Amino acid sequence: MADDDRAVSSQSSRQDVADFLNRARSVEPTAPRSGPAAGRIVFALDATASRQPNWDMAAHIQAEMFDAVSKIGTLDIQLVFFRGFGECKASKWCRNASELRDKMTNVQCRAGHTQIARVLQHVINQSRKKPDQPIDALIYVGDCVEEDADELGHLAGTLGMTGTRVFVFQDGRDHGAESVFRDMSRLGNGAFARLDGNAASVLADLLGAIASLVVGGMDALTHYEKNRKTGTIRLLTDQLKR
Repeated sequence: MADDDRAVSSQSSRQDVADFLNRARSVEPTAPRSGPAAGRIVFALDATASRQPNWDMAAHIQAEMFDAVSKIGTLDIQLVFFRGFGECKASKWCRNASELRDKMTNVQCRAGHTQIARVLQHVINQSRKKPDQPIDALIYVGDCVEEDADELGHLAGTLGMTGTRVFVFQDGRDHGAESVFRDMSRLGNGAFARLDGNAASVLADLLGAIASLVVGGMDALTHYEKNRKTGTIRLLTDQLKR
């Protein structure tokens, strides 16, 4: 990735929490968001060795997120990935598909263990540092879990309570991972989906649906669903309405 991409911290400091509380007190509940973006999404992916084929696929179809909302608002997306021995990085916020695609195509997957907790904590930390610029959703794409399920559930629940929806899309059929991923999405007020079979078209539909939800709410999501006419999006909307 580019030189301006930075390592993701694995924990939240006491000063981070204190700063968050101080800023939160100064923000009126109805205050408008700073900046022109109508929505902010963190797009996080497992970039360990087994994920290379699907990483390449995701790099080419992520434009669906921008295309879906091009007529109703502006979307900011940050790419986060982990790979290798403790490597976890976050890009700057992107506002167009080509910029995000360029960042993704410069990444090569490497062998290593999952660092999902680090990704979740990164999103929590960002929200604490800038409560006036909320992150509307975290989208995580991965195939397995090698971490403590209770910790992941707690972190996902923390995001859900603070207004960041957690969406988890799973490659493959690791049943143990699926159970953890479903819990994460449920506690994070989001949704879970598996990317079997026609993974490219399914992921494209899901990304566009979430972008529509973030920028335009449930009405925009319903409109997007009607235009796409796929069962995949209905599975997502049914979970959101529970």
